[in-house]
Formats: sequence, structure tokens, C-alpha cells
Amino acid sequence: MRFMSKGVLALLGSGETAPGMTKVHRQLLKRLDEVRAVNLDTAYGFQENVPQMTEKLLNYFQTSLHVAFEPLHFISYEHASELERTLFKQQVRAASYVFAGPGSPSYAMAQWQPLELIEDLNQVLLGGGTLCFSSAAAATVGAFCPPIYEIYKVGVLPYWLAGLNIMATLGLNCVVIPHYDNQEGANYDTSRCYLGERRLALMEKELPPGVATLGVDEHTALVIDLEADSIQVLGKSHGYWRLNGEVRVLENGSNTPLQELRTLDVLDVPIPAAPVVTTASQPADLAQVVLDGGEGAVAALAQLVQLGATGGEGFIDPAPLVEGVLAARVNARASGQYELADELRDALVKAGIDVQDTPQGTTWSLRVDD
Repeated sequence: MRFMSKGVLALLGSGETAPGMTKVHRQLLKRLDEVRAVNLDTAYGFQENVPQMTEKLLNYFQTSLHVAFEPLHFISYEHASELERTLFKQQVRAASYVFAGPGSPSYAMAQWQPLELIEDLNQVLLGGGTLCFSSAAAATVGAFCPPIYEIYKVGVLPYWLAGLNIMATLGLNCVVIPHYDNQEGANYDTSRCYLGERRLALMEKELPPGVATLGVDEHTALVIDLEADSIQVLGKSHGYWRLNGEVRVLENGSNTPLQELRTLDVLDVPIPAAPVVTTASQPADLAQVVLDGGEGAVAALAQLVQLGATGGEGFIDPAPLVEGVLAARVNARASGQYELADELRDALVKAGIDVQDTPQGTTWSLRVDD
């Protein structure tokens, strides 16, 4: 079976900003005809230093790779509005290079699972883009996800969470374990992503029959190429394929056909349907879709917000974009949808537009930073 796409899924065991991984990122970026790179902060969204973590990652990509990554902020499904969820999904789907890295696998899954982010990630992958998931984020892409913090730090009995299961898109039925050769414990076992070999072996017995374990060492990348239908091992060390008590070492520098590991029929893997989108492309038309309400209104609003922030391809004058959003806001207030009206105002403010409500009506101006 050959894929029509040239997409790539890269799984990094750790060291996403280490010097040894720069070559891997550069190789992955070089494959793209157009680089539209984004960083997802969800996996570390529970931490108090989210802005600092994001800044560190963006600085690395800019300094080491000379690529400006757009930060996509989504740290809570529960506290996000429908507009924020839709906008985030649209932005992920529109990217050609999606990076997610350190943090907590279980926290990331708690936000991504109800968002059904798998649909958007698969569209990136099947559309020829690259997903680069490292460390905690890498642990989410399998059929099941290990809750590392809960087991290693809290001490709960080992168990599995449902994973994103991007691997099924490749015909691989497995879980993914980063930090496979971790040795931080020194005199006790912190390998297998801090689970230790003993606990991982016990957890593997709880997996459904036929579900393998794909391990990836620290400072190592498993580059799964859909077009070549292969898995290449780059970086410092090795990968591992464990099934039914047997371990196959994917040696550094090797390139293994996926068919040798595949247990699922790729043709049976459902390709996600495209979300409901409007055929409108002009700001006034999008605003009308929002005003009309119904199916597609939130997606159209999200498109308006993106255009308001970027100006759109080749677009100079922001006035029609802002006026379109403001028209939707007026309609929302008139119909008593005050929460939606507030979201529209916030969207404009985030896009650098100052909105002033006066007795004579609403005015706006471009914000000028000092």
C-alpha cells in the first residue's frame, strides 16, 4: 500500500531543543514546500510558567532554525469558548508543521480528546504536513496513553488512558513510550519514561491483544514517512518494537519498512471528514454567515478572527475585516447573546484592534504599540 501523501510523523524521545535534535528539525522542515509552523502549549498548560516555556521554545526555533513558529494557546477545554475551540482546530489544521512537546500526557489528553484534535492532526499528516511530537506529547499518539505523573509521582496503580491513536492512521497498533532509556534514577529504574521496566511489563499485560509498544530513547527521533512507508531512526540512540514478550531493536540509522510492523489495514482506518466550513471568503460574506447563524456560523466567525489577525493573503486594509466582526457583534447583542458579543470584542483586542463603545455607537482603531 502506498500513501498519496508525503506527510511525516516524527516522535522524539526527549531533547526537543537540544543541539543534537536541531539537525532532525531542519531535515523535517526542509521537506515542506511551505513552512507554516505552530507550537502547541497544551501539554504543559497546567504549569505556572506557560509563557516562559513557550518563549523558550519559540526562541529555540528562531535562533537555531531561523523559523518563526506561531504559538497556539489552548490549555483548557473546559474553560475555552466554542469560538476558541474552533479557532484552535482551524489553526492546527492550517499548519504544515505542528510541534508539541514537554509536559503531562494525561493533561494533554484531557484537553485534546474532547476537542477531537485527532481529526485536525490527521488532516495535517494526510495532507503532506509534519507532526513533530516530543516527550510527553509523543506518549499521546498511540492507541493508549500512559499517565506518567500519576504513576511515577502520585503512586497510583498503573493503568492506561485512551490515546489520540494517530498511529492507527499508519496501520500501527501500538502505544508510544518516550524517554525509553532514561537513567535519572541512578540506583533505581526510571527507564521506560519513568515507569521502569517492571511496571511497563505489567502494564503491557493489560493491553488488548495485538497492541505493541513503540519505545524511543532520549535525544532520538523516530521519523515515520508516509510516502516512503518507513520508519527511520535518527539522533543519539535507538527505537524499540515490543510485542508478545519479544523486543525488536530499531537501530540508530536504520530505515525499516512499516509493513514489517504493521498489524492494521490502513485502508480500514477512517480518514476524518473535513469540518463544516463556509464557501464564503470575503469578510462581508463571512460576517453574513455569522449573522445568519446555524451550522457553519462559528467556523465562519473563526475564519473572520484569523483574517482580522493576519489580514489574509495579500490583504492590506483591515477595515472590512473589523467591520465584519463588529457587525456580528451588534447582531449578537441585539439578540441577547452577550457572551458571544464579548468573545467577538476579545477577538478583536487580541488582533490588535482597540474597540470603543460610545453612546453614538462603536468605533475602533488600530493599536499602536509604544
